[in-house]
Amino acid sequence: MVIGFERSNRSLSHTQFPHLATIAIAIVGMIAFLLAPLVAAAAAGTPASIESKATTLFKAGDYPEVTALYRSLPPDATPSTEFLRLALQSYVRLGRTDEALSIYLKLTQPGQPHDAALLRPLALGIITSHVRDRSEHVRIAAYSALAELGLPETAAILEDGLLDSSVVVRARAAEAIGKAGLGMTSGALRRALRDAMPTVRIAAMTALGEATATDVRQRLMDVARTEDGPESIFASAALVKLGHSEQLAEITSAATLPDAESRMAALGVLGRLKRPASLAVLAQAVYDPDPSVRAFAAGALGEFGSPDGAAPLTHAIGDERAMIRGVAAASLGRLGIKDTRPLLSAMTRDPDAHVRANAIEGLLRLGDPSAIALAAELARHPDPSIRGAAAQTLSASPDEQALTILQTLLFDQQPLPRLSAAKALRKMNDRAIPILVQGLRDTDEAIRIAAANSLLQQLAKQPASKRRR
Repeated sequence: MVIGFERSNRSLSHTQFPHLATIAIAIVGMIAFLLAPLVAAAAAGTPASIESKATTLFKAGDYPEVTALYRSLPPDATPSTEFLRLALQSYVRLGRTDEALSIYLKLTQPGQPHDAALLRPLALGIITSHVRDRSEHVRIAAYSALAELGLPETAAILEDGLLDSSVVVRARAAEAIGKAGLGMTSGALRRALRDAMPTVRIAAMTALGEATATDVRQRLMDVARTEDGPESIFASAALVKLGHSEQLAEITSAATLPDAESRMAALGVLGRLKRPASLAVLAQAVYDPDPSVRAFAAGALGEFGSPDGAAPLTHAIGDERAMIRGVAAASLGRLGIKDTRPLLSAMTRDPDAHVRANAIEGLLRLGDPSAIALAAELARHPDPSIRGAAAQTLSASPDEQALTILQTLLFDQQPLPRLSAAKALRKMNDRAIPILVQGLRDTDEAIRIAAANSLLQQLAKQPASKRRR
């Protein structure tokens, strides 16, 4: 009887009052809709509480937890700027620069000034995150960038590089330690004087000579006296830096040795030392029978920078070898002598495109605005190596049109022009900064490193008033 009544009652509720069930379902749905944001907020916390928690974690050095907080945000969340900054810096400290860059691009909208306080550690992180890359060429790119930057804060990384399996990496690390001003105190650099490879030993001697590290004087004297070839020459050069001017005669003598490598090493050293008595030796070397030596001589004359180098360089631009003509043209431009403009203009019609590029660079150094159009033509050349040479050429011009051409080359289909453009942009004005930020997204690691290097050099040139926070 009871069962029958229950069945009857259920039947009435479904047949006579169907709207009651619909209303009940609607009420439940409404409650769920209204409570959903509250549940999400309870799970994720309010923006203020998340930022507070992230600040505490960041100060404690718990960077993984800060990034976990960032990843837990709902897709439609609007995190505070301060929270995004903390997440970005945490990703940088964890070496996850791709995620950090993604956040940076959210923080800095097009047209807004870039935040050097965030961009600097991000760019440096892109470089240092590749110092242990499996690919040797990527590690070389990273340490080459650090050698150019010379940042004391990277001391531990630089000394670690002296243990790398790559000879070039170890040499770049030694160079970087010297550039960073750490040569006087670095024990690892002194140990590199006994590295198995001469290239690394030479880099270490050079760095210690630049640091005027008198404690290695005896070691340098032993090398200069007992070794042959380039190693002895570089030891003598380091001794000259330490005040032993009599070693200059040894280097000068080496410029006439039968061994071409020794002659090239001596000429390169004499160009950097810039002692007046050495100019005659450099000038004579443009007549050397070995084309590689002649090219070294032409480059050394440009580095020496004396107007008296114009005559031998004028001879060198008529050399039968395109390589020598190109080096001579670039060096002639570096001397800054306006009277050489007709010579360089004539070389822009050279049959070799690389020579034309160097001649255009020389004209740009002399302030010739008409050379920009010639560089733009080379930037459209079908050969990517010529487009890369055009990018390097444009680094000699402060013109806004040069910046526009370099921006196009930074997004070239081939990596070589992109790499050259990323390097050239460091010499432009600060309008290059947003362009270089885009270069940080390149698919090629070496290009990202070059863009980061250029960014750091651009930021270093900015006055303090332009640096936010």
